[in-house]
Amino acid sequence: MAGADLQHVEAQDVAHRRFRYFDFVMAAFVTVLVLSNVIGAGKVATITLPGIGAWPFGAGILFFPISYVIGDILTEVYGFARARRVIWTGFAALLFLAFMSWVVVNLPPDPSWTNQPAYEAIFGQVPRIVSASMLAFWAGEFVNSVVLARMKVWTQGKHLWTRTIGSTVAGQGVDSLIFYPLAFWGASGWTTDLVLKVMLTQWALKIAWEVILTPVTYAVVGWLKRREGFDVYDRETAFTPFAVGP
Repeated sequence: MAGADLQHVEAQDVAHRRFRYFDFVMAAFVTVLVLSNVIGAGKVATITLPGIGAWPFGAGILFFPISYVIGDILTEVYGFARARRVIWTGFAALLFLAFMSWVVVNLPPDPSWTNQPAYEAIFGQVPRIVSASMLAFWAGEFVNSVVLARMKVWTQGKHLWTRTIGSTVAGQGVDSLIFYPLAFWGASGWTTDLVLKVMLTQWALKIAWEVILTPVTYAVVGWLKRREGFDVYDRETAFTPFAVGP
């Protein structure tokens, strides 16, 4: 990464600057977040591991970690304050998703429409899942962003992989620890053993995804920094989640 060619600035100095690609990154983050919660969160799939046999995992693991990679990119390129705005935007999108799913599922179906039971089976659990997901996402993503921003200052912008992986270990640990017990403990088909097994498996797989996607993260971060022309540091940033502005 050509970090030496970039202008190193404090986050406060570019708080009101309009970046060229920030909106696109935010849109990608929210899209992946919402679709992962609608399509992937409620299904348990199985993979056969050599020497172990069948091992369950949440299907959302295939795509949800992309949101964490994008979150890393947001904090690394644009700083904590702008990442905070995106986290709150994602939170609002999940809140609307929960409300919309509750309204649509509970609308009285037309007598000629016979798919209500299947519809309820697929989307009826969404409010509980999304409620758990909102809390887990909020806590985990902020932990991820704070850890990455602080590590960037500690490492003086070097060794990007240490902070992307380190922040994921912390952030995804908080996310998984909150989400799976709240979303599935006592739910139909979910035993305590299954909840714990899937929770630990998801955490490990999310970290593995972060490691695997590290070259992609390097490429995207380097490209965005060069195009934006800045390398933002959060040396004097107040790391509070309770704000939406820069």
